[in-house]
Amino acid sequence: MIKLLIADNHPITRKGLEVLFSASSNIKIVASVDNGDAIMEYIKNNPVDIILTEADLPKLNGLTVLRYLKNDYPNIKTIIFSAQPEEVYAVNAIKAGAYGYIHKSVNVITINEAILKVSDGGIYLSNELTQQLAFGNRVNKGGNYYKKLSTREAEVLKLLTIGKKNKEISKELAINEKTVSTYKARLMRKLKVTNLVDLVSQAKLNENL
Repeated sequence: MIKLLIADNHPITRKGLEVLFSASSNIKIVASVDNGDAIMEYIKNNPVDIILTEADLPKLNGLTVLRYLKNDYPNIKTIIFSAQPEEVYAVNAIKAGAYGYIHKSVNVITINEAILKVSDGGIYLSNELTQQLAFGNRVNKGGNYYKKLSTREAEVLKLLTIGKKNKEISKELAINEKTVSTYKARLMRKLKVTNLVDLVSQAKLNENL
């Protein structure tokens, strides 16, 4: 039986997933939490095989959680379950340690298949993204920008787009504020903007392309 932990800040999503897997013969939801800190607190004292988590979590975002899990809990596999564009964030999520990326528009069968595939040691990405990566291109024009970003740069950008300040980013990522400023400068250069407002606007625009 696969022990599944769900993390999502929307109660309806968590409840829907609980109902979905309530009758499963091979997947058991052991807990559902609503923030990144709660993930780390739960796995300290409870066995978990797979975590199905939103990328945009309060307190600790999904990419930050991935880094902690990769270092401290390498046996736990994580699947990002998000409404964010797969072509923008999936590759960086995999680089950060995720074993899969599922967009929230998928059907029930796909979610189940992804969990089983990851449990068996595989990595789950949609057929569309797998083909794009295989041929070395992106359908999404905005993806060309994100292809240039490192995992940490994508992590900083994600926090900036949800309104986090330098000090808050510094604390969440355990880096100093000068380093955050350095990442912001790199992001502005790579996304070809000259100020924070345009940086955030460009990031959000590319997400919606």
